[in-house]
Amino acid sequence: MLGDARRLYLPDIGRERVGSGRFRGLRLVRTDLTGPGPALTHEDQADLLRLRLDMVMALTVGDDGYLDMIHWAHILPAGADDVWRVEAALSVALMGLEFDAFIRDLEAEFQRETHGAREVGAERVLLVGLDLPREPLEPRLTEMYELCRTAGVNVVGEIRQAAARPDPRTVVRRGKLEELALAAVRQDVDTVIFARELSPNQLRNVAAATDSRVIDRTQLILDIFAQRATSADGKLQVELAQLQYLLPRLVGKNPALSRLAGGIGGRGPGESKLEIDRRRARDRMHKLKRRIKTLSKQRAQKRSRRQARGVPIVSIVGYTNAGKSTLLNALTHSNVLSEDKLFATLDPASRRLRFPADREVVLTDTVGFVRDLPEELIAAFKATLEELDQADLLLHVVDAAEPDLDARMEAVVRILGDLGLAEKPVLLVLNKADRLPAGEAARLAQLHGGIAISALQRPTLRPLVAEIERRIFDPQERNNPAPAALAGSPLGVELDAGDGALDGVDFRIGEFKVDGA
Repeated sequence: MLGDARRLYLPDIGRERVGSGRFRGLRLVRTDLTGPGPALTHEDQADLLRLRLDMVMALTVGDDGYLDMIHWAHILPAGADDVWRVEAALSVALMGLEFDAFIRDLEAEFQRETHGAREVGAERVLLVGLDLPREPLEPRLTEMYELCRTAGVNVVGEIRQAAARPDPRTVVRRGKLEELALAAVRQDVDTVIFARELSPNQLRNVAAATDSRVIDRTQLILDIFAQRATSADGKLQVELAQLQYLLPRLVGKNPALSRLAGGIGGRGPGESKLEIDRRRARDRMHKLKRRIKTLSKQRAQKRSRRQARGVPIVSIVGYTNAGKSTLLNALTHSNVLSEDKLFATLDPASRRLRFPADREVVLTDTVGFVRDLPEELIAAFKATLEELDQADLLLHVVDAAEPDLDARMEAVVRILGDLGLAEKPVLLVLNKADRLPAGEAARLAQLHGGIAISALQRPTLRPLVAEIERRIFDPQERNNPAPAALAGSPLGVELDAGDGALDGVDFRIGEFKVDGA
């Protein structure tokens, strides 16, 4: 590797020999002609960490042209107080370093730490978040931790930066990028995950600067969907969303996309590998869209049969992990999968809810929404969300215990608007009231014009069932808000105190079957 008096030109040395607890097997030795001052610079440290070199050494040359001093440095494990250790000697003979034994011991120390940290087998990830004036980081980072827990990965650290706007090339600024590269090496990180969506250029630039596999929030959500999709329809839609995400990012060999490009490609006469990747991706997308369209027609036929029988449809919508599946199970005595994880439900589930007056509705559970839902996911799951277009009433379920309650409600309303469902009758349901202090759920319900419940406590569901029946079977009441008594009290009871003495009690309790009663 040759340079000049001003800078050193390091070629692309690939990813050879890079592994858990291992270095490159490469040493960087250079001359320093700058005179007095620190021989090893910040750039040397960045090269040592980013390229995972065994060692960096600077030979300082005096005014007479002879060797004046030797400085060398190597990376220290994560438990050390400093990032690297710098040592000096007057000549090579005085270094006192048996290099082969030294580097074996250092790698063994890194491997011991890695082995202890990896016994659980989970992929190690580093989160990166940008705190912007109009996009506070804290709620987004909290959600990222939940997404990572759902994906089954181990978050070993986080990097934050406050900025007026994202850097157009690398999202974070240069200094923070070097800090990110350092943290990835010292904590033996498998993947760096940004808590926002990255453009293809940003993804490539960050991956090149950190020599790490980099994904964004969108790809993390897509990975979760790929893990949790069970039906043939759901798997098709997830694959379509992944291909739509991948296609603009197919620009040649890129360590950031090593996992994504694994199943697509192959060589053929007259075409480059990249051109084949793109062509095959587009062909596969066309096939997926045709198959999804066929399944959509089959669902439309089922909906037509339901409509012919005159059975109303009530669809449950809301932010992910708000308790939608738990509510469906509680109302219909079903056992639909419900977990305390994001996106536990990907495939729609429909069950019947019967009322005492010998009438019923079809209650449908849908995939949970999330703020800034990727366009690929909205487009891919539009077929599944067609159920919402046929609904007579939408139950907007909200986790009342979330600190960013209003932001999550706004995100759901925005997505419903994007799907052309803004005019649908909506009943707001504030779930998980049992996690709030006494009286707080009633206050929130009164404030937002909804009904406070706990899907885990069946008695609190009576006002909700009564309101659903009122909205569905009394056309004049469909778009009217819930009565104040129902909104303010889980039992639907309102006390009229008048001038201080109790004048009377107005109550309204919907009847429905609980355990056969």
